[in-house]
Amino acid sequence: MRRAAPALSILLLTASCFGGLNPPPPGWGERPLAPVVASSTGVRAESFVTSGVVDGRLDGGTRSRVDEAGGHLGLCLAELDAAGVRFSTVPDVVNSETCGLTGAGTLDVDRGTVARLRPAAPTMTCQTALAFSVWRRQVVEPAAREIFGQDVVEIVHMGTYSCRSVSNRPGARPSAHSRAAAVDFAGVVLRDGRRIMVKDDWYSGDDEARFLRRIRDEGCRVFGTVLSPDYDAPHQDHLHLEPGGRAFCR
Repeated sequence: MRRAAPALSILLLTASCFGGLNPPPPGWGERPLAPVVASSTGVRAESFVTSGVVDGRLDGGTRSRVDEAGGHLGLCLAELDAAGVRFSTVPDVVNSETCGLTGAGTLDVDRGTVARLRPAAPTMTCQTALAFSVWRRQVVEPAAREIFGQDVVEIVHMGTYSCRSVSNRPGARPSAHSRAAAVDFAGVVLRDGRRIMVKDDWYSGDDEARFLRRIRDEGCRVFGTVLSPDYDAPHQDHLHLEPGGRAFCR
């Protein structure tokens, strides 16, 4: 598997999980942090037997399989490599007591899909990349083909890594984004050029809204935390997708 170049400039994309007075999910303060994969210098992805979770059928055990594979860096890398997903590891970084990268990399081209990320090559933990790859192949693409009869060619996101607290609230716990352990999904572009965006189409009541709500609902079978416009005002323009931890989906 290709490794990242030693010198990598990390773009701190500020996601729009903003807000001041909006309450966190029930029990959020007591909620354990999503598992952080241990850094494992020199681990070779080829050393692990993979389960094929990226291409596995979506079912009630998908989330636990993602969490299990994502909890060990070597196994996580092996799952992505076996699925044809290019994930280039980056050096561990400590930016502050609550912010940094461990077991992270850039999620690049997925050879099993035509859907590309925009902006390209975001930095995220391997566990997040694994969950996102499962969601892209087993949720987003099938929903688009069924509802619109065409492929997704772009998945638009609003960032992954940002050193801040939850919803930027003073005194709140560190956000999963401070560990690059979450993705803020904004929408998709279909092959015919049609854009389906959370901020424009969530409440439209048409096929676009049905598509977005479906990928939110089925995303809850892959990620531990999924927050949508149904949750609060700061999430009116995106879905917050975060693997691991106690399940919360709204």
